[in-house]
Formats: sequence, structure tokens, C-alpha cells
Amino acid sequence: MKKRMVKKFLFLTIAGIINAIGVTMFLAPMNLYDSGISGTSILFSQITPPFYSLSMFLIMLNVPLFLYGLKKKGSLFTFSAIYTVLIYSLMAFLINDVLPIDVSFASPLAGQDLLLCAMFGGLISGIGSGMAIRSGGAMDGIEVLSVIFAKKIGISVGIFVMIYNIILYVICGIILDNWILPLYSIVAYTVAVRAVDFLVEGIDRSKAAMIIVDTEHTKNICSVLSKEFENGITILDGKGFYSGDRKEVIYLVLNRFQITRMKEIVCEIDRNAYITITEIADVFSK
Repeated sequence: MKKRMVKKFLFLTIAGIINAIGVTMFLAPMNLYDSGISGTSILFSQITPPFYSLSMFLIMLNVPLFLYGLKKKGSLFTFSAIYTVLIYSLMAFLINDVLPIDVSFASPLAGQDLLLCAMFGGLISGIGSGMAIRSGGAMDGIEVLSVIFAKKIGISVGIFVMIYNIILYVICGIILDNWILPLYSIVAYTVAVRAVDFLVEGIDRSKAAMIIVDTEHTKNICSVLSKEFENGITILDGKGFYSGDRKEVIYLVLNRFQITRMKEIVCEIDRNAYITITEIADVFSK
């Protein structure tokens, strides 16, 4: 248990550092905006006196939201999320104010190329956010807001986050009287979302197959599938609703390259088999 917690907070630390690098070294120098509360913090840091830094707004806006969602999300998640944000804020402070890195007017790595800054800023910050989520934390309080309020107003969590970000980018465009930067920020947001999906769910999701067959074919199909793929297989009892006939359901997890061969095997043995394929995000097994 202790070893697992050490590993968890090590990854949360790395996630906070990575996210800070993406935001402070690529997005913020070019007045591009991250999504959610992080993007809101960047905007506030730009329109307020220099004393109110990005690091300060990250803590001021995120921590109260995580504490507000304590009851729904649990104490471990809340502590993990606050810890990640503190690491993110500390690293952002070090890059902006301590380390000999000039991020005042351009990215130290991508210069003033808006497209490069948007793409790499989104990619790097997305990797940080994905690592945080994968490790049981979070980088942004918008997740808490979405969980609490999305259901109350009758929309999904994803739609809530998207609406928040659209409103944020519109406000940025109005305040700056410049729509180029918010449009490039959308590019950064899109890249970040894909990076988060990759970290959390994997680039090649597994497929779950449920095969409904007549009982006399079950053993033969399972034997061939097990020999072909060397996978674990589960057999469930079933019953046809209209016919009342007894059926058996074969459940197994495959990768996308195995699906076609699985269909061929099943249809060769039982042409009346009913097969459904479902995409799954992750598989846990000892």
C-alpha cells in the first residue's frame, strides 16, 4: 500500500511538472490559452497587475473547487488533485520567476510560431493532465464543476466542459479584440484532449466480444477460440426472450486485429451465432 502511494504521488509530481512546462513555455508566452480553470488563470494573469501571477490564480481558482467537490469525489482524490495543482503552480512559478528562462514574449523552444506553440503546448499539457487522471488526481477544477453541475442542467460532463471552454475563448477574443489567439487556443485544446485520451484510455482500445450461441456449439467454439488466441473466456447462461430456448453467452476480450478471425471461427461452427463487439477503454487482470 505504501509503495503504491509513493508511486502515485511520484507520477502526480511528474504530471504537474509536465503540465507547467506545456503551459508556461509554449502557451502563455504567446497569449494562448489552456482549457478550463488553467486557461482562465492565464487570462486573469494577463489582465491583472503583475503581482497576480499565473501560479497564484491556479491555486486561488482550483483549490476551492476541489474542496467544494470533496463530498462527491472523496478525500483521496481531493488531496491528490490539490497536490498536483500545487506542483503545477510551483513549477510555473519557478519557470516564470526563478529559472533563467525567458518566457516573457516568446516560447524558448518554438519561438513565436503560433501553430507550433499551440500544438506542442497542447500536447505537453495534455500529457500532464492525462498522467494526473491516470494516477487518480486531476489538473483542473473544471472536472469538479462538470460533475456537480452538468447533471443538474441536463447535459453530459463532456458537453459541460466544452461549453465552458467555448465561453472562455469567446471572452478572451472579446477582451483582447483579437480572434486569432483564441482560435489557435482551440487547436491547443483539441491536441490536449487527444493526448489525455491516449494517456487515460490507450491508443489502441481492446474489443469485448459477446457471442450468443446454441448450447451444443459452446464447447467447440470456446476450444477453438482459446487455442487460436490463448485468451481467457467466460461462459454465461442465457435464454431467448421469444423462443424461450436456452442459450449460452461467450465473453472474451480481443484486440482489433483478432476480431475478423474470431468472426470466421464462430460462423464456421455456428452460422446462427449472434455476435456483438464493444470497444473498451481498459482491461485489468492479475
